[in-house]
Amino acid sequence: MDHAAVLALYDQEMREGARPESSDARVERTGGVVRHVGAEGGWNGVLWSDLDAVDADAVIAAQIAYFGGRGRDFEWKLHGHDRPADLGRRLTAAGFTAEPQETLMISETSAQLVDATPPEGVRIVPVTDRAGVELMVEANEKAFGRDGSWLRDMLVPRLAADPDGIVALLALAGDVPVSSARMELIPGTGFAGLWGGGTVEEWRGRGIYRTLVAHRAHIAADRGYRYLQVDASDQSRPILERLGFAALSTTTPYMYMP
Repeated sequence: MDHAAVLALYDQEMREGARPESSDARVERTGGVVRHVGAEGGWNGVLWSDLDAVDADAVIAAQIAYFGGRGRDFEWKLHGHDRPADLGRRLTAAGFTAEPQETLMISETSAQLVDATPPEGVRIVPVTDRAGVELMVEANEKAFGRDGSWLRDMLVPRLAADPDGIVALLALAGDVPVSSARMELIPGTGFAGLWGGGTVEEWRGRGIYRTLVAHRAHIAADRGYRYLQVDASDQSRPILERLGFAALSTTTPYMYMP
């Protein structure tokens, strides 16, 4: 895999050429940025920018005025290769708060087409309705130790409105949810995004995470997606590296709350 070429393709298709997450959201390209304006309760933020030291501060101020004027929190998703090099410092100076940095990791889908059989005593089931979402929320809360209501708020309408654009999976030990994960499929791109991937502590180290990656890879391959993309935490990066994912950049969410 040509890392530089794949990163350029990722920027082109997933950031500069981004599509709205739902039919009632929109993507706007203005003033050197691409921003996503979500529906009520949806995600708002800057996906891509092409700035320099001369115009960066003015463009940042314009985004604050745009989203703040609507009373909306928003995220500026900064990638490690974005310009200018001090863009993170400028965002902080403008009132943004940086959240933990993650690593943009990408693998060719074909490299992950391995045995997706779960460990003994565990089964993988698709989530298609609210009852399944509730079990995903339970698994997510136990895995990450924080409120998972955001996952319910995001998944229930997405599964109803765009069932082909999102894949939600649940790992069950008997009837007990022990892990969950999801995948977002953006039409017209070569990238399938892997998200979630949280396993309850006492079930870690048994291969469930790996199984969920492989399971989603098979689905992505069947639908014609060439690459798998992950914004990896420090916990998941070593696992993904062992699976053959390459680290191509970093991502840092900068949050602004008017």
